[in-house]
Parts: sequence; structure tokens; C-alpha cells
Amino acid sequence: MANPDTPEKNRQAYWRENLRIVTCLMAVWFFVSYGCGILFVEQLNKIELGGFKFGFWMAQQGSIYVFVVLIFIYVRLMNKLDEKYSLNEKDEPKTEDEAQEKA
Repeated sequence: MANPDTPEKNRQAYWRENLRIVTCLMAVWFFVSYGCGILFVEQLNKIELGGFKFGFWMAQQGSIYVFVVLIFIYVRLMNKLDEKYSLNEKDEPKTEDEAQEKA
């Protein structure tokens, strides 16, 4: 568990790791949607998938599937990051009664 000296350092470290995760996932999304759908389409069209050229399939369907998978990856990575910095929702009381019970 991360435990820097001050809450401000804790927030900065959390935000830095959050930006790193977002940057990596956006790079993957860019490569798949722009790279596979536009830049490398001629090379990918030499491969067939279900009777369709792979470059066409990536431009029409594959990039959407990858985007949905990236959403689930982001959720999982952020849940781990929240746990690392003790910001997970499981630790927060949901009602005032629960807050009083914990006190």
C-alpha cells in the first residue's frame, strides 16, 4: 500500500499513476483504431477473417471490440489503484447510520 508523507503527495502520486494508465490505454486505442483501420489497412487486408479482409474488419468492428475491452481493463486497473491508495469505495460508509456504527 502506498503511504507517502502527506495527503498532497498521496494525491499527486495517485494522479500520476492514473495519467500513466490513461496514456497507455489511449495509445493502444489510437494504434488499433487509426493504425489498423487506416495506416496498415493494406497489409492487414491480406489476411481474411470470416470471409472479410482483416483491415476492413478492424476498421468496422475490431476497433470497437478493442475499445470495449479497454474499458474493462481501465476499470480493473483503477480499482487496483484505488486499493493501493486506500480510495476504494468498499471502505466508505454508504449511509449516515453505517457511519455512526463505524465510529
